[in-house]
Amino acid sequence: MSDPHPARHALDRQDKRTFLQKVAEFIHPGPDSRAELIETLADAEDNDIIGAESRAMLEGVIRMADLTAGDVMVAAPRMDVVNIDAPYDDILHLVIDTAHSRFPVYENERENIIGILLAKDLLKLQRAPQLNIRALLRPAVFVPESKGLNDLLREFRGNRNHLAVVIDEFGRIAGLITIEDVLEQIVGEIEDEFDIEDDEGDIFGLADRTYRVSGDTSIERVNEAFNVQLQPADEDRQFDTVGGLVAHEMGHVPKRGETVTLGGLDFVVLHTKGGAVRWFKVSPATAAKAG
Repeated sequence: MSDPHPARHALDRQDKRTFLQKVAEFIHPGPDSRAELIETLADAEDNDIIGAESRAMLEGVIRMADLTAGDVMVAAPRMDVVNIDAPYDDILHLVIDTAHSRFPVYENERENIIGILLAKDLLKLQRAPQLNIRALLRPAVFVPESKGLNDLLREFRGNRNHLAVVIDEFGRIAGLITIEDVLEQIVGEIEDEFDIEDDEGDIFGLADRTYRVSGDTSIERVNEAFNVQLQPADEDRQFDTVGGLVAHEMGHVPKRGETVTLGGLDFVVLHTKGGAVRWFKVSPATAAKAG
C-alpha cells in the first residue's frame, strides 16, 4: 500500500532536531543581523560554550566579509621590490635583509611589475650561474583594491599563490597582499621566523658582521652586548626596550628601511608588525656618524 503522506515522512527524515531543540529555536530565534550574531558569540563565550580563541576566530570570519584587499594591503611605498637589472649581490642582500619569501620584480620603473621572485629560487643560481633571473620569475597575480578578502582567500587556495599585487581604479600599483595578511584577519598575528617568544634570544650575529636585534631587547642588554651607553636625549624619559627608545628618538612609528644612529650604533628597521619594530639590523656607526 502506498504512503498517503510521503512528503511529510521525507521531511521527518531530514529534520534531525529534537523536540526541545525546536521549542528552543521557536522561543529564541537566531540572530537577525551581523551585530546580533557577534553578540550571540559573546554570550556563548560567557556561558562557556566556546572558548575565547574560538570566539575571536569566528568574529574574524564574520568581520572579514566587510574587508577588501585595499584595507589590509602593504601600501606601494612600503613594498620591498626587486629591480630585474640589479646585480645579483644586491638582490641577495635585499632578500637576506628583509627575509621575505616572495618579491615583486619590476623593470625600468616600480609600476612595471613583470613577475614574482621566490627567495628559494635564487639557490638555483648557485648551481647554475648561467641562468638568467628572468627565467626564475613566476607570473604575478593582480587584484583590484575592491577585491573582497573572502574571494581573495578562495583564489589564493585555488591557484596556490601566496601573494597578489593590488592595483587601484586607474590600474596603478597600490600595494601588495599575502595570504598571511588575509589569514591574520581571522586568527590574529601569525608568528614567523622573525618573531620570537619573550623568553627566547634577542641578538644574533649575521654573516656580514652585523647583528639582528629584536625590538623587545632591553636597553641594558644592548648596552652590555655592544659596549655602548644608549639613553634617550631627554634624560627625564625612561625606556625599557631598544624598540621604544628608537621610536621615541625618531619621533614616529618606525617604518621598514628607516635608519637612525644612536649611541654609536646604526639601527636599520628590518621588520615591523602591529605598529612596533620586531627586528633591527645593527652595526657600529661610521666615524662620521658617530662623531
